[in-house]
Amino acid sequence: MENVVTKSPILIYTEQTPNPESLKFVTNRMLYRGTADFREEEMAKEWSPLAAELFQLPFVKSVYICNNFVTVTKEINYEWSDIMLKLKDFIKTYVDQGKEILKDGFAEAMEKMEAERGAGYQYSGDDAETVKKIKDLIDTYIKPAVEMDGGNIELKKYEDGIVYVTMQGSCSGCPSSTVTLKAGIEGMLKRMIPEVKEVVQEMG
Repeated sequence: MENVVTKSPILIYTEQTPNPESLKFVTNRMLYRGTADFREEEMAKEWSPLAAELFQLPFVKSVYICNNFVTVTKEINYEWSDIMLKLKDFIKTYVDQGKEILKDGFAEAMEKMEAERGAGYQYSGDDAETVKKIKDLIDTYIKPAVEMDGGNIELKKYEDGIVYVTMQGSCSGCPSSTVTLKAGIEGMLKRMIPEVKEVVQEMG
């Protein structure tokens, strides 16, 4: 007798984010180990069939995929009450059909882009030590908290005591992200690393 493998059903629920224009759609499947931020359709078409299809919907402004969730930021002139179920069904069906979420080579291509933008440039002496501390703190304490809200934070560069970061997903353009950045992140980094004078958000 053949063993029939039954897949567990796809479960999907929504979570509010601090950004009223962004909603987090959480599934019980690992979609992508890493972070993928699509703010425009061109990049989505190139790298993510899921994001590209979502962009076909008139109310989708940006798509952010991380681990087991998709954060969708909507166009301001739509109400969640009108579009939430459509999005939920769409994502559920897409994942259930086992369609491609992200194309192979995406992470490598992003790393290459980051390096070209200068995010990967090397620091020397004391700065290298400070940057390592900043990265560790962001990865250990700040990223998990920001991910809970459907977003992401990346260290861009460190220069003369100023930490430059970019916010992605629901945190991008969120009214409360500036508060989070200044009150939470800046406060913590200054406390733990005396060299840090300020944290500045760069638009990614």
